[in-house]
Order: sequence, then structure tokens, then C-alpha cells
Amino acid sequence: MNSSNTMQTAQVAVEVLEALQTAAVVVDDSNVMVQATTAAEEFGLQPDRALIELELLSLIDLARSTKSSQRVEGAINVGGRAAKVWVLATAAPLGPGYVILTLEDRTEARRLDETRRDFVANISHELKTPIGAIGLLAETLQGATDDPEAVLKFASSLQREASRLGHIVQEIIELSRLQAATEVKNSAQCRLADLISDSLERVRILADSKNMRLVADLDDSILIEVSYEQIATAITNLFENAINYSDPGGQVGISLKRADNFAEIVVTDSGVGIALEDQARIFERFYRVDASRSRETGGTGLGLAIVKHIALNHGGEISVFSKPGLGSTFTLTLPLTASSEDNE
Repeated sequence: MNSSNTMQTAQVAVEVLEALQTAAVVVDDSNVMVQATTAAEEFGLQPDRALIELELLSLIDLARSTKSSQRVEGAINVGGRAAKVWVLATAAPLGPGYVILTLEDRTEARRLDETRRDFVANISHELKTPIGAIGLLAETLQGATDDPEAVLKFASSLQREASRLGHIVQEIIELSRLQAATEVKNSAQCRLADLISDSLERVRILADSKNMRLVADLDDSILIEVSYEQIATAITNLFENAINYSDPGGQVGISLKRADNFAEIVVTDSGVGIALEDQARIFERFYRVDASRSRETGGTGLGLAIVKHIALNHGGEISVFSKPGLGSTFTLTLPLTASSEDNE
């Protein structure tokens, strides 16, 4: 195939790949990019420039020497980007010296794969602990049939571990349902201050057990259309998190106010605080800043992940501001509908 025919073939290939929105470039025998699709230019790869990425040059040389298509996947600095991109690169010879190179950004796919692997590993670990404890307690219980006091003690522990296991399973199901949801079901208008007050009552016993004060400053004029139970769950989870990570005798505060077209719910605590490096991850499934404290309180590591997905499903967001030793502030914002704003 002569150079003219090769360029014609390259042109057709690039046009097809352009239509498929694929990142592709054609390089000549000097590794200068002679053609590029729009998607390739988004990678920073442009015609009439030399390809300089060593990993891609090695792949192209291999395709030339073997006269066959070659593929590699890995983290590469493409187009002079500061951060590496995880790409699947394929190089195929077109003719004398010419090679077509396609790139597929697999950064997000890789992140999702890692998330799935972490989820499987975490859920296995979380379920292993109560299941192992239940098995051990049942075995011990069998050997204590002649000691009613011991039977009562072990039965109580057995019930506690079974309850913990059930709680983990229930939260996993709830989180999976929220992640799969395409719309908020059972949405209705409600007075947000009343919903928050109901959530406060749900954690009243927990707060009293630690001699903690619950302080509320609520704008009772805000009406909002939401799933009552989901938002109540989100706020309850924020309360429980604040109480569990605060020392006895502390205080948890909640405020509700209107901020432009949003309702802003702020939960503050006087707890241990969260280091900056942990703040970006606390809304991940099973991520816990203090695993030992979480075990003591029976936490599953799913509560804040559930809050995040409830907020997202309602078009809102959840954020945190915290410093170690100075407590934490969680802010949940929810959009107000037109009908809600009409009731100002």
C-alpha cells in the first residue's frame, strides 16, 4: 500500500471513529500525529504535533514491528495532563510507517471496579464478625444448659449480635435501593420543622443515655415536597452520628433555615472531629474514621452513605466541615419546589 492509499484509508478510519465519538489519532513514520478525532483532541492530542508519551510510543513501535494490532492498559500522562489517566490504548498498523491509535478513558470504570471490590471485601468483613459471634455464643450456650444464669447471659448476647446482623443487612438493602432509584417515591409536601422534630424524638433515648443536650433552632414556615420517611432517616442518621462520636455530656445542635431556593439543615456536634484526609471519604460505604468507637456504638459504616444518596435522590447534597477535637458540622441542603416557595 503506497502513502497516498494509506492516507485515504486513515481518513476513512478517522471519519468512522469520529462518528463513534472515539478518541483516535493517526501517526506517520516520524510519530507525528497527522489526523485526530475530536475526542482525541480532548485528551490533548492534536494533528501536526509529535506524540511524546513513552508508553504510547512503545505500543506503536510494537505494532509496527509485529505488523499486528497491540493493546495496553494503564495509567498514562496523555497530552501533557498533570494527572495520569487510566486508559485502554490500541495501536494498529495501517501501511508503511502509519499507525492508528485509539484511546478509551477507563478511569471511571476502574474506580467503579475498585468500589465494587472494596464493597465485597467490606461486607464480607462486616458480616463475618456477628456471624462468628453468633456461632460461638450458640456453641457456648449448648454447654451451659445446667446454668440458668449463664444461659440468660449468653442468650442476651446472642440476641444483641443477631440484632446487629439484621441491622447491617437492613442498611445494605436500603442503600442498594437508594442507589438504584430513578425517582423519589411517596413524595408529599410537609412542614420540614415537624419532620425534624420527629427525627429528634427518634434519638431522644440515645441522647439521654449519654446525658447529651439536643438543641434545635427551626424555621417552621418551610414547606417542602420530599419522601417524609427518607428525609427523616437521613436526619436521624446525622443525629445518631453526632451523638455516637461525641463524649457524654456534650451537645448536638440542629438548625433549619431558608437559603435562596434551598432548605438548609445544619447538624453540629461537640465531638472528636474529623481529620481533613478522612472528610472526603466519610460518605463512602463502610468507611469509618474510628472503627473501635463504631464497634462500641453498633455502627455499620453505612449511615452517612445512606444520607448522601437520599440527598442526591432529592436533588440536594450533604457536606461536612470539621477539625479534630473541635466537633463537626454537617450541612444537608434540599431544593424547595415552586409550591414550597409560594408558601413563604
